[in-house]
Amino acid sequence: MTKSSPVFLAAGLFALISGVAPAAAQTAAAAGPYRVTQVAKVGGPGGFDYVSADSDARRLYIPRGNRVSVFDLDTLQPVGEIPDTANVHGVAIDPAAHHAFSSSKPVVMWDTATLVPIKKIEVQGGPDGILFDSATERVFVLSHRAPNATVIDARDGSVVGTIDLGGAPEQGASDGRGHVYFDVEDKDQIAVVDAKTLQVTAHYELGLKNSSPAGLALDAQHNLLFAFCRTPSVCVVVDADNGRIITQLPIGSGTDGAAFNPATMEAFSSQGDGTLTVIKDEAPDQFTVEQNVRTRIGAKTCTLDAKTGRILLITAEYGPLPAPTAAPAAGAGPRRPRRGPMVPDSFTILAVGR
Repeated sequence: MTKSSPVFLAAGLFALISGVAPAAAQTAAAAGPYRVTQVAKVGGPGGFDYVSADSDARRLYIPRGNRVSVFDLDTLQPVGEIPDTANVHGVAIDPAAHHAFSSSKPVVMWDTATLVPIKKIEVQGGPDGILFDSATERVFVLSHRAPNATVIDARDGSVVGTIDLGGAPEQGASDGRGHVYFDVEDKDQIAVVDAKTLQVTAHYELGLKNSSPAGLALDAQHNLLFAFCRTPSVCVVVDADNGRIITQLPIGSGTDGAAFNPATMEAFSSQGDGTLTVIKDEAPDQFTVEQNVRTRIGAKTCTLDAKTGRILLITAEYGPLPAPTAAPAAGAGPRRPRRGPMVPDSFTILAVGR
């Protein structure tokens, strides 16, 4: 049996929810104002994870395994590197202090103007996602194992404390008023944290089992959370004040990143199936899937350039899957890698805009 594409499945789900015929839903979702406007095949060795835009300094930070590659946000040309960031996954920026931090072990802190490292900060757990909160000028380094979050003062790099979120956090969002939110991937929840006291004040249930929420975006003006889930591939819109589930909308397959643009009232979810889902906040409790932008396979994380409204994504090309390897446990079948090796110098940055 021929498998349906993830985009068509999303369109079909949208049709069931809205009453629109599948073909019409797919056409409506594919059409729209956004398109890939810039492609930069920058190459270089190393894996990659979360991409981060510094809109004020016009820089783009990309983790590449043991270093952070830095690019001009407008031209996508390389401007420097931050070395010795072992197993780095992401970057958080404090634009007021002109400091940046790597989600690595140890965390590396540097000057965003000169790209000169300032200090290394020892942390526990396994650093993965990372978030900056402007209200407290604190950086939250996330880990799937305890402690789930290590909190750092972005002004001097001192460790303020740690937080037990009750599960594995994947992405965070800040409202700029002292509240931070984290999607807890293995608990199908959103954890609410007081950024000053570092206390968990609530857990919002998403109403789904084994949904693996991976992307989280926030409309801070209207206190709306957009939790992007992998199974099923849906966005759950949640009232950030009380955890009320407002609606669900279909997205592409393999979400791993999200952003919200308050200038256009749009939430974005980047997916590994090569789509960028755009959800429009139309009116109170009214949301629509505005577009499923075709990007590239593997472009599953994204960041917003707040000054231009562009979304930046990263991906690479991969070769054929290698043969299965023998499983270590007796009786277990051979293990097959999830994907083939990365094609040398195929790493690429995409910009999506209007």
